[in-house]
Amino acid sequence: MLSKGDKVSVLDEAINGTVLSVKNNEVSIETEDGFMMTFFVNELVKIQDSSDLMNSIKRINLEEVTKEKTEPKPRSFVKEKKDKRDVAVPEFDLHIEKLVPNKRGMTNYDILTLQTETAKRHIEFAIKNRIPKIVFIHGVGEGVLKAELDFLLGRYDGVDFQDANYQKYGLGATEVYFRQNNR
Repeated sequence: MLSKGDKVSVLDEAINGTVLSVKNNEVSIETEDGFMMTFFVNELVKIQDSSDLMNSIKRINLEEVTKEKTEPKPRSFVKEKKDKRDVAVPEFDLHIEKLVPNKRGMTNYDILTLQTETAKRHIEFAIKNRIPKIVFIHGVGEGVLKAELDFLLGRYDGVDFQDANYQKYGLGATEVYFRQNNR
């Protein structure tokens, strides 16, 4: 609430002044330029006196502040425990931008052939080296690469595949599992 003698500033205007009187919702002020003006209470904001500001600064206990700064704060994160069986799964990005430095001059057929040949090399490497699981990142797009990848994976015995983890990859990845034969 405003009272006589308070320093005020007018909202939305560059006018400061001192309160002369308050009647109902109307406040009469004398501006810094010596003009008498009347405003509604909701158009004014009280300006803190700089001496009040100094008093509030002096009330701050410096020892408490320095103590807060020197004491280490407790860590507030939860460390995720990983299972020993969780081995990093190899991920292979089949986007053409990741396979060649410049795709200029390549037809769609050339691009798809390169992507499927790359996937085939990775599948055969995983089978040969007994890698239990890999992930192909193919993206969503028109679904042509995914369909071609599904066809390629279907030609292998002992290979299962499904859409990869949605939270991690979205809809644009396929997870491939290799059933191992004990030789």
